Amino acid sequence: MLKVTLVKSTIGCKKDQIATVAALGLKKIRDVKEHNDTPQIRGMIKKVSHLVAVEEN
Repeated sequence: MLKVTLVKSTIGCKKDQIATVAALGLKKIRDVKEHNDTPQIRGMIKKVSHLVAVEEN
């Protein structure tokens, strides 16, 4: 499991990055969601790595 936390705002980001953050289930700063560790989730996290923090559980 991966714990993904939104640490920076999506204001000024590209539309595809905003959509990726939304697809991860994150809406506001400090929102936390847990996801299974899959290649698809890893790819989404890599795309917005400058906006999120990730912890492995």
